[in-house]
Amino acid sequence: MTNESLLVAENVIVDYPIKGIGNKPFRALREVSIDVRPGETVGLVGESGSGKTTLGRAVLGLAPVTGGSIRFEGKEISKASPRERRALSKDIQVVFQDPYTSLNPSLTIEQTLTEPMRVAKISAKEASRRVTELLDQVGMPSNTLGRLPREFSGGQRQRIAIARALALNPKLIVCDEPVSALDLSTQARVLDLFREVQEETGVAYLFVSHDLTVVRHLSHRVAVMYQGEIVEYGDGDKVTSDPSHDYTKRLLLASPVADPGRQKVRREDRRALIDASK
Repeated sequence: MTNESLLVAENVIVDYPIKGIGNKPFRALREVSIDVRPGETVGLVGESGSGKTTLGRAVLGLAPVTGGSIRFEGKEISKASPRERRALSKDIQVVFQDPYTSLNPSLTIEQTLTEPMRVAKISAKEASRRVTELLDQVGMPSNTLGRLPREFSGGQRQRIAIARALALNPKLIVCDEPVSALDLSTQARVLDLFREVQEETGVAYLFVSHDLTVVRHLSHRVAVMYQGEIVEYGDGDKVTSDPSHDYTKRLLLASPVADPGRQKVRREDRRALIDASK
């Protein structure tokens, strides 16, 4: 991991128009700045509506950037054309939240994994070799290739989605709540897979989640979003265990713990923080 940033978002503003004459647009992001270094995981955490997913979509070119800039390897990409975006897809990939809808149900796993390589004009022989390598990398058996997504569990589908994201050896993967639809034991295994893949390949992650305990497992740094702004940004261990902002403290206290006594205390502490902010 180097100190030179791979991705830099600076003072990013995203406005969404609201129907009706004279209605002001909704400002989803308010001058948000963040950076991701090569081989690093930056966790982006906040409740629903905080703007975290909008920032991820802006990086991917799926949300309109009204102001500010987004640079990848020093090149401005916030206004990239469709052709430029297709070229960027080799280096910037995404793993979506829902493993049940992110895979085309009519394509076999082999077709799903080779599709991005075919678009990139990689030879059939090289694509076949790469697919075998990808399945091994994400812990899926070779007999996976001829089967359809419906034959797999949620955790297995997410492994396949991760393999697809890795197909072109990207430098950055935007992970949009990639474990929130999975049960806790499967979540842990998929998070371990993300970590293993990063150690093997050096890929960087912008990891979007609503759960501080999830981003704690992976993130070198964590940015906390609230109402379209970053309210806390720093070392992952520090932000997820000893936060300074009241909103981050509320997020931390909202995470459940196994001990009923501790859970009761956490609920009371969180309620006190909420009451104090009113």
